Amino acid sequence: MSQNPEMPMSIDPTSSLITCSNCHSVMPAELRFCRNCGFRLGEGSAEDTGTMLLGGGSRPSGPSGPVKARSRRRKMGGMTWIFVGLLVFFVGAAAFTAIISPMKQHVGISQQVNKSYAGTDGFENSDAGVTFGCVTPVGGPADKAGLVGGDVIVTWDGQRIENEDQIKDLMTRTPIGKTVDVVYMRDGETHNTKLTTISRDDVNRLNGAFEGRPEGRGQFGYDDGDAELVEIPGTKIHGVRLDTVLQSRPADMAGIKKGDIVVEFDGVPIRAEDEFRMRVRRALPYSTVKVVVMRGDEKLEIPVKMGKQ
Repeated sequence: MSQNPEMPMSIDPTSSLITCSNCHSVMPAELRFCRNCGFRLGEGSAEDTGTMLLGGGSRPSGPSGPVKARSRRRKMGGMTWIFVGLLVFFVGAAAFTAIISPMKQHVGISQQVNKSYAGTDGFENSDAGVTFGCVTPVGGPADKAGLVGGDVIVTWDGQRIENEDQIKDLMTRTPIGKTVDVVYMRDGETHNTKLTTISRDDVNRLNGAFEGRPEGRGQFGYDDGDAELVEIPGTKIHGVRLDTVLQSRPADMAGIKKGDIVVEFDGVPIRAEDEFRMRVRRALPYSTVKVVVMRGDEKLEIPVKMGKQ
């Protein structure tokens, strides 16, 4: 039989064997590929086509003849699935953060815009309620209500005040411009007043007016960092002790001495260091203010002509 290029195997009609036209190896007739070189009728190498016989050399058959074995698909291992899962998680988390963060920021800004202000420099916990360092801005709600730094707010709009977090929450929920009843303590005595809240814009406007006033700020002549809040022995009154009085400055020239305890400045009770510092700044330069001090057991009223910062 002549060799056909398209049929690399020749069949001997007188036997049940075939001869591979590629390597001339003798194979049983029922096989369609050469076990020696791998050539297959009309296809070439069995290794190249993925049609190796299944099992021990017999090919599974179907209604129309031998069935080719399908190539095995590669499956993903456990570590691959873990990596894919982590990737999906982090991508989802990033997307969630991108959506939620602007929402939180918007809520925070909204709360700040709508928050009411009482006109103090903040709040801190006290045994009986909350206190603060000074009233600010000048002409703000607390200033108009007669509060001073060191006062202890006991109730706000009828609610008992326990801590600073509570009053901060109340300031957020109190409508701007609402007048509330405030109960506070000073020198162990209880007082009542009314306070009308303002907005952040109002706070900024009042601060700007004070900082930009043409008269400037007052000067007293002491070292801010060398003053201390103390209690007057035998009383419930506190004052600010001056541990430094600068020479040739208004306080010194008026007769204020080192160790004097300021309990009143220009008619305002002094019960906190920040309040005293703020009262000095807001005093009109070159005006004369009455300063009440305790010098030992003696109470003195000393007029001081203020300087200018």
